[in-house]
Amino acid sequence: MTLSVLIPVFVDGHPHHEASLALFLRADKKHASCVAHSLVEVYATLTRLPGEHRASASEATLFLESMEERLLFVSLDAGEYWRAVTHSAESGIVGGTIYDALLAHCAPKARADTIFTWNINHFRLMGPEVAKRVRTP
Repeated sequence: MTLSVLIPVFVDGHPHHEASLALFLRADKKHASCVAHSLVEVYATLTRLPGEHRASASEATLFLESMEERLLFVSLDAGEYWRAVTHSAESGIVGGTIYDALLAHCAPKARADTIFTWNINHFRLMGPEVAKRVRTP
């Protein structure tokens, strides 16, 4: 699961809340994963949302605990990060889309058949092998 799916899980009233939450509630560690750095991204995003949607540090931590209960965390080693960044640079991927590229590089490591995201266009930039795995919840 990508950040674009995880954030709406925890933000009631988000346009993608219901579909993202339904997917999240079906998830288990045998069949669902996310990139380990998503823990930090979810925390940072939830604690900086505008107005009433902003989570406190303790609320965000509870949300992260629910992620830990349902999702297997996958991470890259230093060499894999290097290959992901250089491949992204060669492919013209810049800016924040690099985080989606890292997710795409973790998918084979997690043996993921599907990458759930609301940012379909970001993943199409990464070629047909990645694009064929991408779905919305």
